[in-house]
Amino acid sequence: MSRRSNFYFLLCVLCASAVSLSAAPPKRIISTSPAITEVLYALGLGDRVVGVTSFCHYPPEAAQKTKIGDYMRPNLEVIVGLKPDLVILETTGVRSSIRLGLPALEVENGTLAGIYDSIRRIGNAAGVPDRAAALNARIRGELDAIRARTSRLPRRRTIFIAGRTPGRIEDIIAAGRSSHVTELIEIAGGANMFSDAVATYSKVSLESLIGRNPEVVIDMGEMAQTAGVTEAQKQAVVRLWAERMPQLAAVKQKRVYAVASDIYVVPGPRIVEAARAFARMIHPEAGL
Repeated sequence: MSRRSNFYFLLCVLCASAVSLSAAPPKRIISTSPAITEVLYALGLGDRVVGVTSFCHYPPEAAQKTKIGDYMRPNLEVIVGLKPDLVILETTGVRSSIRLGLPALEVENGTLAGIYDSIRRIGNAAGVPDRAAALNARIRGELDAIRARTSRLPRRRTIFIAGRTPGRIEDIIAAGRSSHVTELIEIAGGANMFSDAVATYSKVSLESLIGRNPEVVIDMGEMAQTAGVTEAQKQAVVRLWAERMPQLAAVKQKRVYAVASDIYVVPGPRIVEAARAFARMIHPEAGL
């Protein structure tokens, strides 16, 4: 069982697998992922959030909430002690027959359709469906505006790297078909070279990377800790590609970008910022 599945298995032991709410909207909500936390705050529900994971850093005020643990070390005592009237989980396919009476809502936000549905369902559960509808409309509208600016431009072959060996072009983990990143790259005028990889993120061989010859490399591989990353560190990553992979079209065309921000990997309301940033890298001529 993966670390992520282990975390949610323990939470599912704690919570019912389907939401069961009273007539009154929940006032004490626990979020179990950064994306869920960002949705709650975007819906104006930050004052109801009583617990978040140690990975929840945005918005800044979320970091001040009580921490319920992380994927490896969920603190069930803290979760129970917070007396939540709603725990929001990401769907994992893991279920438990043990019910301890805490209402739970499961959402799936791995794709754009899933993100919109998560926002809708969280808004409904929290008693603010109109806010959720407005948020979804804003996100759709802004993504459509980006798509309109890039739709007539060439689809540049793009790779988004979520992980690799520090200081080396090895053990590359890239976004695949199931990642919302692939959809954002397409909106931004690119074509994810590894959209044929079924998994959300997949290991990529050097042979495959060289053979597919990306025109744009977006590398977050050394930036798992996004806070405090300097411009010098980013430039070092760009130089690494220039030194080790000079044959790639992306290197020759100076389209290698080192990025360090949660907006690229957290499937929440800030996906618009991610799509706009992708467009600036893939098609700077679009003027976004």
